[in-house]
Amino acid sequence: MSEETTVEGISGTIPQQVLPLEVIDRSIGKKVRILMTSDKEFRGTLIGFDDYVNMVLEDVTVVTDNNDKDEQDVIVKKMLLNGGQVAMIIPDVVNA
Repeated sequence: MSEETTVEGISGTIPQQVLPLEVIDRSIGKKVRILMTSDKEFRGTLIGFDDYVNMVLEDVTVVTDNNDKDEQDVIVKKMLLNGGQVAMIIPDVVNA
């Protein structure tokens, strides 16, 4: 169920915006997929974040390039990511 709030304005009613930090806040305790500016990818459970979008993840899979058969995905128990290097955060819709 989605809640849509409207705001009265000069040009009528418009839907209220959802702030980016609200989307991240709703993802705490859920699986997320993180793409970094360095082309690295992480998948794990978001434990927390701050105003700079520094994030703490648990049970993290460091996704490696599937073209290289010698490399396997690495599992890390807990990780702190620098928010300045995050390119994209994808909340788990079905399965991250």
